[in-house]
Amino acid sequence: MLEGEIRDRYRFWLESPIFDNEIKQELTGLSEEEIYDRFYCDLEFGTSGVRGILGAGTNRMNKYLIRRLSWSLGETILREGRAEKGVVIAGDPRRCSDEFCLETALVLAAQGIKVYLFDALRPTPELSFAVRHLGCAAGVMITASHNPKEYNGYKVYGDDGAQLSPFYADQMTDILNRCPWEVKTASREEAIACGLLEIIGEDVDRAYLECVKNELLEADLIKEHGGEMKIVFTPLHGTGRVPVQQVLAEAGFADVTTVREQEMPDTEFSTVASPNPEDKGAWDLALKYAGEHGAELLLATDPDADRLGVQCRKEDGSYHHFTGNQIGILLTNYILEALEEKGGLPEDGVVIQNVVSTAFTEKLAEKFGVERRIVPVGFKFIGEQIKEMEIAGKGTFLFGFEESIGYLKGTYARDKDAVVAAALVAEAALYYKVKHGKSLYAVLQELFDEYGCFVDQQVSMKFEGAAGKQKIAELLETLENETPDVIAGQKVVRRWRDGNMVCIGLENGGFIKGRPSGTEPKVRLYFCIGSADQTCAYSEMEQAKKEILELIG
Repeated sequence: MLEGEIRDRYRFWLESPIFDNEIKQELTGLSEEEIYDRFYCDLEFGTSGVRGILGAGTNRMNKYLIRRLSWSLGETILREGRAEKGVVIAGDPRRCSDEFCLETALVLAAQGIKVYLFDALRPTPELSFAVRHLGCAAGVMITASHNPKEYNGYKVYGDDGAQLSPFYADQMTDILNRCPWEVKTASREEAIACGLLEIIGEDVDRAYLECVKNELLEADLIKEHGGEMKIVFTPLHGTGRVPVQQVLAEAGFADVTTVREQEMPDTEFSTVASPNPEDKGAWDLALKYAGEHGAELLLATDPDADRLGVQCRKEDGSYHHFTGNQIGILLTNYILEALEEKGGLPEDGVVIQNVVSTAFTEKLAEKFGVERRIVPVGFKFIGEQIKEMEIAGKGTFLFGFEESIGYLKGTYARDKDAVVAAALVAEAALYYKVKHGKSLYAVLQELFDEYGCFVDQQVSMKFEGAAGKQKIAELLETLENETPDVIAGQKVVRRWRDGNMVCIGLENGGFIKGRPSGTEPKVRLYFCIGSADQTCAYSEMEQAKKEILELIG
């Protein structure tokens, strides 16, 4: 039997004149289980805004939630007297993205707030750049990143181009909780006539791409040898196609083959089960192309092009799929090595990573004499560090990354950027090939041989609905209170809580950490296992996973 509040919510959506007939038709005839799942809670802000399954209901992404979110953002801006600075809006190729972008614009225009709306889909990092480039009060990106096709989402950016800080997110959430489901919107014609809606595009694109190219460290090397690096690229039906192709071509990489079947935007992501470069199945077509073209490097961007996956050809001809941490290690090492070689490594250099990323970078920070900072999960915290360094006038940001294949070099944007990451990985691969005769895989093995090996892996478990939330809480409680003193032969040297994350420190510098996802109904477990020997490290990783997964059931 449905609880009274849930049934009342359902009836309100089914009977109120606020909601259109399409919504009501979708809600008609649902089972009690379906009604419960759609109405037992409201979608909430997580580490990256709001994401959810598309559909009717309070626990779904739909235009009525988009209007409430936009009204709440507008009220936050109006309270601070920044309406004239405006808001820039972009979206990726997902279902309803165009509609949600326009709904956002027309709600803000109705509040008297200037809106800059991109003329077509754009990547998330360009939205972050555009906030700063146009001097806006905020930005909105309609995307569900790498989630399955049934999802969409709403990311909010502050005036520094970073995802909304916890302080402003709390403010916006407080306003959202008091916002009715009926929200006033302007018409497109009214908004344009009043000068409150401006369509933007090519000028911002050009400025963004120039900033990306300026972050490359070996421009002359690429111009001379760029045609020697065979690259296969797939945008996985997303926003990465145009900017990645342009940046690589303009830099001088002349032998880039794009996976034709995945080149164009597709709301259904019809060639993959999930458009996530971390998933092995997303690479099937790219690997086929790599075999046909003899590619040395494979690059894949997710739908909103803020995350980059990488594979490279090993010396034996097979391909290695790098983890996000391995790419982070390689790019950190390459950037610091190239800067040092040119005499351009600043004394106050800083590299930043999140708390669940690899422990290996501590070795690189010591080697090159730079500071390594650790921040909470969410790229906005890397953005916050960049802002704090700028305000303080000390600390030079060199590189930031998170294990979930997100990377940034430069301060033109304040979110992870697969476009600059793709260009830097291609540059690093060419640098090591031309100057040292090595693949990226060989470079990684040499680093592990020199400093000790850290292997890493993430395990995600999905638990839907209210029962799922309770299950996730129980799993984390078990991890915190019942973990043995020795895991996979390594002593546990520390146990602690970091917000909603359970942390276990191991004697060789590695860790096991667990936390609920901020955007999906999942619990995420992060394993980082250190050892002097790679074979031992991989063996201990499998044993650690086995012991922990058996423990939490």
